[in-house]
Amino acid sequence: MIDPTQLDQLTDRLMNLLPQGIRDVQNDVEKNLRSILQSSFAKLDLVTREEFDVQVAVLARTREKLEALEKQIAELEAHFVKQ
Repeated sequence: MIDPTQLDQLTDRLMNLLPQGIRDVQNDVEKNLRSILQSSFAKLDLVTREEFDVQVAVLARTREKLEALEKQIAELEAHFVKQ
């Protein structure tokens, strides 16, 4: 789920884009806008930054293992070609 602080920042940015007449009813619009954003983000298949970072680390480890295996295969192939 999206960080509430980021949601607040996005809401503030969108509020600043609204014309002055709408800003007069800011509290009501802000609550509605926040609710719309929350429901929209809830429908998306998003991951947290922490989950993303964990997957990046897993991918890096997997890539290292793959490179080691590729090197091992190349060495074995070179060995069998010599024979």
